[in-house]
Amino acid sequence: MNNPLGIIDAIVLGLVEGITEALPVSSTGHLVVTASLLGLDSPDTVKTAMDTLLIVIQGGAILAVLWLFRKSVCQMILGLLGRNLEGLRLARNIIIAFLPAAILGPLLDDWIEARLMHPEPVLLALGLGGLVMVASDRRLRGKQKASLKGSELTAIAALQIGLLQCVAMWPGTSRLMMTLLGGMLVGMRPAAAARFSFLLALPTIGGATVWKLLKNTMSDQPDMFSVLGWTPVLIGLGVAAIATYFTVTWLLSYLNTHGLKAFGWYRIGLTAVLVGLVLGGVVVIGSESDHLAAGTDSADSTIPLIPIASTRG
Repeated sequence: MNNPLGIIDAIVLGLVEGITEALPVSSTGHLVVTASLLGLDSPDTVKTAMDTLLIVIQGGAILAVLWLFRKSVCQMILGLLGRNLEGLRLARNIIIAFLPAAILGPLLDDWIEARLMHPEPVLLALGLGGLVMVASDRRLRGKQKASLKGSELTAIAALQIGLLQCVAMWPGTSRLMMTLLGGMLVGMRPAAAARFSFLLALPTIGGATVWKLLKNTMSDQPDMFSVLGWTPVLIGLGVAAIATYFTVTWLLSYLNTHGLKAFGWYRIGLTAVLVGLVLGGVVVIGSESDHLAAGTDSADSTIPLIPIASTRG
């Protein structure tokens, strides 16, 4: 069987992942549409490998975040070793914010995939998220404390951000959007909230990525690398890392002087486009049983099911 994932496909997927993972616009929705437009729907074995890749490719974004925020990461490590008080406080707040997703994610994963991975809830989350960002932008901006950093949050404030992150288990919501809003609600300015959100992504997205990769490679089925090939997968990860690096750098600069309204309007526009694609039969968002019930098969021009993880929105 010829490799279904070409180098160009891997580059495109890496670009889409790297850019949308670092913006509050729902990376899952963009990857779903991109995979469909590239014609990456295939027999079951290839489809399963692609499902895994669209989660594992987040690893590239995590590598970029580790490099960009290496000073804060080192600070947290020193803090946990008892050598940096500010780093210890930051690490404490990241751990507290991570715990709700760590607990609820595995418990709700199957329920979310069965109930929410359908066109109506996904598009509803995408559109409502846009409306929330547009409506809250003006109310929240100007009410934040100029110097409030992640290490200065109270434990309650960190928990509030973590609970809002759990809302992003609803596919189409966006983890970054919810944690940005959460940070702003507890008094952080947008850029500072974004920094905290990206640090929070390290255990949240990193954990989900490692879990998905281990699950795939330890199963009885052919693993992602044997089906898609090592080269395209590694290229996709590398491109995702580079795209994330530049997108995060741009976003932090943008948020210093702008709010979230532009991203909200983009989400609303994207929702309208996706509604048209779904109604036109170009895009199918749902479980495999939904596809079979609708009379589709692997030869149809449909989107492969994107597995739900606690980090995707």
